[in-house]
Amino acid sequence: MKIDCDDLRVLEGEKVGLAMRPTTVKPLYKSHKHYRALIEEHIAELTVQQSLLYANNSHSLLLIFQAMDAAGKDSAIKHVMSGVNPQGCQVFSFKHPSTAELAHDFLWRTARCLPERGQIGIFNRSYYEEVLIVRVQPEILRSEGLPSEALEARDFWQQRYRSITDLESHLHRNGTRIIKFFLHLSKEEQRRRFLRRIDEPDKNWKFSIADIEQRKFWTHYQEAYEACLGATSTKNSPWYSVPADDKQNAHLVISQIILDALKGLRMSYPKSDLARQRELQAIRKRLAK
Repeated sequence: MKIDCDDLRVLEGEKVGLAMRPTTVKPLYKSHKHYRALIEEHIAELTVQQSLLYANNSHSLLLIFQAMDAAGKDSAIKHVMSGVNPQGCQVFSFKHPSTAELAHDFLWRTARCLPERGQIGIFNRSYYEEVLIVRVQPEILRSEGLPSEALEARDFWQQRYRSITDLESHLHRNGTRIIKFFLHLSKEEQRRRFLRRIDEPDKNWKFSIADIEQRKFWTHYQEAYEACLGATSTKNSPWYSVPADDKQNAHLVISQIILDALKGLRMSYPKSDLARQRELQAIRKRLAK
């Protein structure tokens, strides 16, 4: 089943209004059994494309996931990437920065985790936290030790957006393809998921009082996401606003977008030249003896 995801892409320079973007759409599957068949088909295709990516060793793929709490980032990563070879895929989750990380520029800690050529890298949260939570809670920014002239700049956030887009342009020029997913969750669905985390014992560990404290800033976060998505979605490093109220639907959308990006590289297995063929035949003769 082919999914048209163009409507979910944030256009470069778009004035984003999240209230106008859906958190739920008509399901792409007819039943749970149908969903399993579709996602397994996507996973099988992803496995083939990952193998080609590794064999070509000329590109890498960076997937960035950002969202409000309980939007399903962990679930999406787990279900969509379940079939890929662990040797060719790394997941990094970025929490509160350490003292050493705070002593560097805001891109430093994530830059150390960028995927090598032939690899898929996944950022569960990323450097985008620096224009999201840091913007909503300025006390975090004040703890970063920046010079006063930087903090007082009227275009401070625009400068950070530019640093991000400059980095992503640099990475694209050097073979890293970047896809960014904003899992667009409704406030009501977040409430329901929080309640399930309380009511179901095996989900208690996922919930903390900090989640409720962050919920108080819902409107501020929506505004920060709107500004961020519009300022940093580009032709080569796009954002996709994925309706996230239905997790299974979101998994199908995300996996299709990743597949489209990998297939767009038009990869094939490297062909051996004449010298390599002669070398292989010589080795074969030795093995035959």
